[in-house]
Amino acid sequence: MPDEPTAPDEPTAPLAFADLALRPELLKALTSLGYEEPTPIQREAIPMLLAGRDLLGQAATGTGKTAAFALPILERLASMPERADPMALVLVPTRELAVQVSEAIHRYGRDLGARVLPIYGGQPIERQLHGLRRGIDVVVATPGRALDHIARKTLQLHALEVVVLDEADEMLDMGFAEDIEAILEETPAERQTVLFSATMPARIDKMARRHLRDPARVLMGREAMAPGEAPLVRQSAYLVTRAHKAAALGRVLDVEMPTAAIVFCRTREEVDQLTQTLNGRGYRAEALHGGMGQEQRDRVMRRVRAGTAELLVATDVAARGLDIDSLTHVVNYDVPSAPEAYVHRIGRVGRAGREGVAITLAEPREQRMLKTIERVTKQRIDIQKVPTVADLRARRLGMTRASLEETLMEGDLDGFRTVVETLTEQFDLMEVALAAVKLAYEATGAAADEVEIPEVTPRADSPRPARPTGGSASRYESGPSSRRDGGPPGRQDSGGKRPPRPQGPGMARIFIGSGSSAGIRPQDLVGAIAGESSLGGREIGAIQIAERFALVEVPEASVDEVIRALKGTTIKGRKFSVRRDRG
Repeated sequence: MPDEPTAPDEPTAPLAFADLALRPELLKALTSLGYEEPTPIQREAIPMLLAGRDLLGQAATGTGKTAAFALPILERLASMPERADPMALVLVPTRELAVQVSEAIHRYGRDLGARVLPIYGGQPIERQLHGLRRGIDVVVATPGRALDHIARKTLQLHALEVVVLDEADEMLDMGFAEDIEAILEETPAERQTVLFSATMPARIDKMARRHLRDPARVLMGREAMAPGEAPLVRQSAYLVTRAHKAAALGRVLDVEMPTAAIVFCRTREEVDQLTQTLNGRGYRAEALHGGMGQEQRDRVMRRVRAGTAELLVATDVAARGLDIDSLTHVVNYDVPSAPEAYVHRIGRVGRAGREGVAITLAEPREQRMLKTIERVTKQRIDIQKVPTVADLRARRLGMTRASLEETLMEGDLDGFRTVVETLTEQFDLMEVALAAVKLAYEATGAAADEVEIPEVTPRADSPRPARPTGGSASRYESGPSSRRDGGPPGRQDSGGKRPPRPQGPGMARIFIGSGSSAGIRPQDLVGAIAGESSLGGREIGAIQIAERFALVEVPEASVDEVIRALKGTTIKGRKFSVRRDRG
């Protein structure tokens, strides 16, 4: 029987990475990256994995689970002789996550010379073949591309010692269950197996019972939140890609105009970079993290409390125990690693009857963590759009008007009368006033934002229904008689007409020139789209499969990307025609 799940509690004294018995090369890498102490999932998982235990962990994106499994893998790797075939395989649902996990493992293991290779669809396979031929220690792969290499005999798994299933529930949602089973069948029976999942439905438990041996179980820490712990706090989140986070934060701050704010970051390096960016934008920002001396930290806090600095950019560790009376805003530059960390942060504002503001910048894949926080805190987090260039222009024009009104009310303008009178001899008085307003407007930094930040479409509030093992669900249609409205099926072959079906709002249909006669299943389409494009499995809409064709709903903004991706890949080993549906 597996261990009873443990929920990590906050330790009485902060635990350092050095307390986890990691080798010096790994500790050096963590220090250089600015990591100050393990997250709850890391504190619990790393010792168990170092001891060789299989592990079943419940942890969403942002909890630090990549380091939780990567560091034990690298610790084991360092004591092994170099060899050609990989010792660890990490399976992930999307190519974006494959790249992210691969980069993280490479950063952690750079002083150990760890050889890490991401394998995913949409990348030239020759590059992957070249990497595999040179010899690899850790492979990070999407299931479909991993199976492709196994079939080609270019990915050898006989020497594997560790297998990690990251975001396992997402992989099952995307239809990768059979692929995962096939991959695990090719691995040694004595391997160490690690499974991380944000949720623990019955099918995850079934997979764990089948493939994990007496696993330790770890749940992400969840404390019971005291009623009223976060009063009078307006909570909102902005969905933005990583490349645009700094620009998005600047725009949000421009609109919010905080009196004083703390911006929380995960690492020291991120604190320093963001502080520099915000200062370049015209804010008075100060950095605060564990790499600073006490005298330097005291000097920063004096500036913040005196009002000479309006933004404090800090790590959680450095900001512990801080109490700033003038604080109006708390910003999570990354989604906190646990709900209790979120509540602790936003509890710094909204005190003494004053309203505070909590803002979170979330990458698209972190939406699940936002839902977890909402569920645990029982408080709604409103998803808002990042301010546009037009929004900023309107805001700055309003600021300019208010500044001019204040100046007019103060009077004492006679010293400038000569300038105006001289100009009105050549120009209309209105033109002179417009030129003055323009100068005042540009002085607000109006030229800082001229490029729009791409909008990220939120996922549906309700999770996609779980797909039964038979391969059909309420959102899928398959076969010639599949109709949701209960009406007559009509003709479904490629030469006849099909009854029209309404599209979901903001969705468009893609026509794929193959159907059930070629063995195409809904999970094949979901896996191909999610594996080859930037869409996640839950962003794909209704799927209709007829005998000779299939229709798939995807977000309108992603139609061209999905068509290009599907034209460059195979489904069931064959290529098919793909186009926007004209029906």
